[in-house]
Order: sequence, then C-alpha cells, then structure tokens
Amino acid sequence: METKEQVLEAMKKAGVPVNAGKLVELTGLDRKEVDKAMKQLKAEEAIVSPKVCFWQPK
Repeated sequence: METKEQVLEAMKKAGVPVNAGKLVELTGLDRKEVDKAMKQLKAEEAIVSPKVCFWQPK
C-alpha cells in the first residue's frame, strides 16, 4: 500500500479530523513520510481542513 493510501485510510478509520502527529501514531510511519503524503493528498484535494492543522477525508 502506498504511503498516501495508508494516511488516507488512517484518517477514515479515525472518524474525526486528525493532525499529522496523530497520523504518525496511527500508521507507524515516519513524520516526514506522513507530511509528504498529506502534501500530495492536499494537492489532489482528497482531504480538507475543518479547523487549523486538523485534516479529514473529503
């Protein structure tokens, strides 16, 4: 599974908006990998931010 897919899946399972730190805990991935995946997901408009620094699937 690709990193960004893991991040997106973790967001869906969380059921609430999460920040990058929480995604690191949920996925076990390195922070840099999570940040890179989130940047890609933002560019694809696959995730949205309901409040500052917290993200959820669109």
